[in-house]
Amino acid sequence: MNILTVGDVVGKTGIEELKNKLPKIVSDNNIDFIVVNGENAADGMGLTEKLYKEILSLNVDVVTMGNHTWAKRDIFSFIDDKQIVRPANYPNNNPGKGYRIFEKKGKKIAVIDLIGRVTMSVLSENPFLKAREIVNSIKNNVDIIIVDFHGEATAEKIAMGYFLDGDVTIIFGTHTHVQTADETILPKGTAYITDIGMTGPIHSVIGMDIDVSFRRFTTSFPERYKMAEGPGKLNSILFSVDDISNKVTKITRINK
Repeated sequence: MNILTVGDVVGKTGIEELKNKLPKIVSDNNIDFIVVNGENAADGMGLTEKLYKEILSLNVDVVTMGNHTWAKRDIFSFIDDKQIVRPANYPNNNPGKGYRIFEKKGKKIAVIDLIGRVTMSVLSENPFLKAREIVNSIKNNVDIIIVDFHGEATAEKIAMGYFLDGDVTIIFGTHTHVQTADETILPKGTAYITDIGMTGPIHSVIGMDIDVSFRRFTTSFPERYKMAEGPGKLNSILFSVDDISNKVTKITRINK
């Protein structure tokens, strides 16, 4: 089975890159299951129902979220849809689900979304304890477990990788919008990468306008971010999973 994870879709450019490039990536690599992080799709912050449906129309199986989950009021009209997951360690009374189980090609695939707590400034439970709780409750009932860990700190993400090594199939990081080069199979068999990158404007500061970023960093004024324009890119990771062992045998970075 070939599983594709696509880095944070940022704004209009990210959506266009997804539409223009994802179908060919899927065709060229015989992709069976697709995870897209969509929490920056609506002008860099949040997701609307219209954009959510556009993403799903590309045969995407699940959309994961992050620290901007609640940025658009529209989210409450579809957050309980079966193809979207928000961070599982958000407060229990929040709408939506932190993980969902899908069936594809005879496999039961669980997708868990988690958010880090280091410098993230969001109200959340301990992601390590929540991860352990969920994994223990589902591991005997699924074939493959995928974790999107949406976090700022590389150390926190790496620690999560080792914490769940051997208990989940794949752990990939999102949020920092810069693809890392540390893809690896951990000692107990879990596939890991610190960040899968961004789908959005190439000439930008993690998707945002360069001049606005300059002004924020040089003046410290709280100037509002705006989306960058211009050519885009698509960052994604292909995980090749053995159909017998359900373990990842190969990790491939795809950048278009």
